[in-house]
Amino acid sequence: MHLRHVHISGLTQYAYAAQVQDRIVAAQLAHKAHSITVSAPDPVIITAEFYPVYTCGRREVGGVSQQQKDLLTAPTAMGRADFREALRGGQTTFHGPGQLVAYPILDLKRHKLTPRSYVCLLEKSIIRVCQDDFGIAAATTKDPGVWTDDTHKICALGIHLRRNITSHGIGFNVSTDLRWFNRIVACGLEGKTATSLVREGAELASVEDVGRLFVQRLSERLEGIQDVIITSHADLN
Repeated sequence: MHLRHVHISGLTQYAYAAQVQDRIVAAQLAHKAHSITVSAPDPVIITAEFYPVYTCGRREVGGVSQQQKDLLTAPTAMGRADFREALRGGQTTFHGPGQLVAYPILDLKRHKLTPRSYVCLLEKSIIRVCQDDFGIAAATTKDPGVWTDDTHKICALGIHLRRNITSHGIGFNVSTDLRWFNRIVACGLEGKTATSLVREGAELASVEDVGRLFVQRLSERLEGIQDVIITSHADLN
């Protein structure tokens, strides 16, 4: 089967990427519910770079006070961020310019994955990009995500599952302005902070280029994938 890579070019609004994701997830779920003869849709990975936005995970949906929202969306020297609720796991985090957001949408059963092994797959793919493509040491720790040491997180993970169909995914800091993280306790972990490929000494690369590397690394570990096909998000409308 093919892995379809849908890259949304340039900066985009969180809400637009969420709409694209929802359409693809709906197609995957519809096939599982109604079709036993037609071949399943190809797995898809959406990659994007967002305008500044703070998002909270499903455990915090409805629980973020207006005062907290006002703080997160107040003007800064870097600009102004939006606030959105999401169904992913994890707590409040930041997405914005210089960060790769990747949403793999696939059926775990087709690739013989459990939820835990899927998370490990994402982590190992990110680690390979850091180490093999940019020479930056990275690893997992007892805390979720991928880290360059015990206190610096370079990539956050937050996924959602419905009938074994995955959505949401990763926020991988490439050249993100890390001051955006000063307004939150990133992923609820006191004493920890965010880092990026650039902060760790990597040569500057575009988010789009890092997205291609991540998709390739993931496809190499995903059972049943023959190749990666680049698909325009406009073709999904």
